[in-house]
Amino acid sequence: MIRAVNRPKWLRRRRAVQVALAALIRRPSGVFGLLMIAALVVASAVALWWTPYDPQATDLTRAWLLPFSNGHVLGTDRVGHDVFSQLLAGAWQTLAVALVVAGIAGTLGLILALATQLTPHPVAAVVVQLIDIMIAFPALLLAMVLAAVYGGSMMTVAIAIGISSGVAVARVARGEVARVLNSDFVLAARAAGASTARIVRQHLLPGIAPTLIVQLSWVMALAVLAEAALTYLGYGSSPSAPSWGGILRAQQDYIKVRPLLVVWPGLAVALTVLGFNLLGDALRSVTDPRLRKGVPKR
Repeated sequence: MIRAVNRPKWLRRRRAVQVALAALIRRPSGVFGLLMIAALVVASAVALWWTPYDPQATDLTRAWLLPFSNGHVLGTDRVGHDVFSQLLAGAWQTLAVALVVAGIAGTLGLILALATQLTPHPVAAVVVQLIDIMIAFPALLLAMVLAAVYGGSMMTVAIAIGISSGVAVARVARGEVARVLNSDFVLAARAAGASTARIVRQHLLPGIAPTLIVQLSWVMALAVLAEAALTYLGYGSSPSAPSWGGILRAQQDYIKVRPLLVVWPGLAVALTVLGFNLLGDALRSVTDPRLRKGVPKR
């Protein structure tokens, strides 16, 4: 016991991560979620360096090819674009949007949550009212407004979704911040003369990290779905940048001729969103002691 207490901090953290991963892979939802997200990461990394064909290259002599025809795994569209290459090229953009949205949402949500608990009461009341007002605006509507003003782009979509998701994260994190700040060990640290910055760094952030991780996994799922929807509606990435929503938009008029051209990007979006949701649900089961096996429901 004494050796465990005296272990270096980095060693204790590594042990905690190992225990969490072991608990995560014991759940089917965690395994499926990890596999789906790992497939997205691998596809994104591969697309940065290699695709079977140029995603934007047109070849009318190879138009409307069926899957596994002339080296085209998923076939081609009306102008000869290789569908599999376009899906690979769109994977990195989907992952990039999800990561940017998670970063914006996590940073904004944490700042707002801390402001509701660590600032003077008048300021905290204003922040709470701001959160309640901002959460009433849908993310898609905000993205459409920003796209109409600044032009449709991946960054515009990511900022809009990140702001809307950050407000939702702040609403959840606010309760967790209040719980940790009112805990016995934080009160003891304050009585010992610890500064607010030290309390936040050593006690508050580790205490709310599991909740933030779970929330951000669901935020990334929302980001993938919102980016595809906005690009499909014409508010997202430019047509020159391959994306799953752009493929859906380009092929919607030919769904009766080649329905598979719509199935592939739709299936990619659905599996990615499902992967993030399954991973978030498994993380919640791992980090919430009330949901662990062997803990009385009472």
